[in-house]
Amino acid sequence: QVQLVESGGGLAQPGGSLTLSCAGSGIDFSIDILGWYRQAPGKQRDMVAASTSSSTSYADSVKGRFTISRDNAKNTVYLQMDNLKPSDTAVYYCNLRRWTGGGWRDYWGQGTLVTVSS
Repeated sequence: QVQLVESGGGLAQPGGSLTLSCAGSGIDFSIDILGWYRQAPGKQRDMVAASTSSSTSYADSVKGRFTISRDNAKNTVYLQMDNLKPSDTAVYYCNLRRWTGGGWRDYWGQGTLVTVSS
């Protein structure tokens, strides 16, 4: 059974940094796509960064500022966020996407709030 638990959110100043962590169980790092999404008030949930065993991808709005990484031994995925902007304020969700043979299945963490404000 897949379980994902985020931590590391909080308040940061513009230009500051935060690191989000997602500790998981039931993850198969060889086949699962692991990623971070965010949802601002009144907006849809959008992909921020995603990672497979061989590649990473980022939303244009965070390229060069955010870095996704994985520690297989710790069953943990990280999102390093640098040069934060007020527009990065949102609830951030850890996501695991798995191919089940009949389609993709998504698993979500509970979310962690990131607020960027002076």
